[in-house]
Amino acid sequence: MTGENIALAFRILPLELWNTIYMVVVAMLLGTLIGLPLGIILTITSKGHLKSHHGIYKCLETLVIIGRSFPFAILMVALIPLTRLIVGTSLGTTASIVPLTIAAAPFIARLVETSLKEVDRHVLEAAIVMGSTTQHIITKVLLPEALPSLISVGSLTIVNLIGYSAMAGLVGGGGLGQVAIQYGYNRFNTFIMVVTVLLLIALVQGVQWLGNRAVRKIIEKRGTFSL
Repeated sequence: MTGENIALAFRILPLELWNTIYMVVVAMLLGTLIGLPLGIILTITSKGHLKSHHGIYKCLETLVIIGRSFPFAILMVALIPLTRLIVGTSLGTTASIVPLTIAAAPFIARLVETSLKEVDRHVLEAAIVMGSTTQHIITKVLLPEALPSLISVGSLTIVNLIGYSAMAGLVGGGGLGQVAIQYGYNRFNTFIMVVTVLLLIALVQGVQWLGNRAVRKIIEKRGTFSL
């Protein structure tokens, strides 16, 4: 480790750390805007649920399965034309948000569906008996009851997006992944590589800790937490 390496780390890592956070947060928000409604529709149109509809469910399920089947590295390359159409370029942190969002949306949708289906059927039946509308059941019963699980879904998605954002560095996506490849791997700079990896680990651990803490607080507030 030399003073030059330390100076280089202080010069490039803060900006690229911010770029990684920027990519992940925006992709998470956009992915949730797509994935959450999709997960809700998958839930209520599934067999035996509020608005059971085999055709709609199978079509959406097929889209989700296809979306989740693509390895992210292949997805990034396949979406280059779409990324250029939307952003104007396929390079940089903003461009990386497009494949990150499309990778996140089906992942969120499937996990949201799983979370909502875990809600006690008796609670749903009680809401139906009381004459609640579908919208009311979704917003006042399904989502609140599944909130701890949905927060876990969010944490898991963000962790995956951090990993995907690092892979985006392979195609000039910016962020910590590009630092690790451009300055660490290509220039055989072990110090930069190690610091970058530690920052990625810290991000993942921080997100996981915050998610677990939020879930624990909600469960404690409901009076069902026990160790």
